[in-house]
Amino acid sequence: MTEFRLSTAEVGTELPDLPEQHITRTLLALFAGASGDHNPVHIDSDAARAAGLDDVIAHGMLSMALLGRLLTTWVPVGDLLSFRVRFSAPTPVHARLRCTGVVKAVEEAAGPHGAERRARIGVTVRIVDGPLTVRGDALVRLPELHGAPS
Repeated sequence: MTEFRLSTAEVGTELPDLPEQHITRTLLALFAGASGDHNPVHIDSDAARAAGLDDVIAHGMLSMALLGRLLTTWVPVGDLLSFRVRFSAPTPVHARLRCTGVVKAVEEAAGPHGAERRARIGVTVRIVDGPLTVRGDALVRLPELHGAPS
């Protein structure tokens, strides 16, 4: 298997997936505490049912945080220039999630220290054997290619 290097990324390059993420009640409670988002639909089954749901659902920002982890596994957080997502379906408790990323474009741009390479990365969260729940994109600064002409 070839080692993944974002510095040599080109259109179509897939980032290695995060390990499958399992949404548990404990994870939701921990995320509620860490984020300060104690909306009952995320932690109280009765409140979720009263809102018309089968059970509690994950915080949308938890899915975004997982995508952030996917990106910052390969790019230092200082090189994450922009990151945005759209939520398209709720993520139920007990769901198993697959977080993916693929390079959509590579470009040269003026940066604060001269020309730099950047990549637009499409990111998604999908329930394993289920729907896509989050879609988004990130713009990242790529590492310099060693040995490349200046």
